Amino acid sequence: MESDEWIEMLRYTLMRLGIFAGCLVVVWGAVYSGIFPRGFGSSNFLWVLLLSLVLSAPISWVVLRKERDRASVHIVNRVDRMKANLDANRNQEDLADDTARAQGQPS
Repeated sequence: MESDEWIEMLRYTLMRLGIFAGCLVVVWGAVYSGIFPRGFGSSNFLWVLLLSLVLSAPISWVVLRKERDRASVHIVNRVDRMKANLDANRNQEDLADDTARAQGQPS
């Protein structure tokens, strides 16, 4: 992975984690202040995590749209380069096999 691609993915991941952490703090405060209901028994922590995930997903989807598009361009370019390299290697193997067969040698 090239350094630009790595930096873009790290940046997107850190921004996504930041949104989740912000939602976690807000939800935790809302649950303990009584705005949102508490979980039953010892499940309160899981309730806060789940609610934070549910809230952070659409926020990330809208807020990080440009970052996600920028990162996906790098990924698409990398996949296209890998496909081109595989095709080039496959063509070289086919050419070597065809040459060997034309000369009557086992492949």
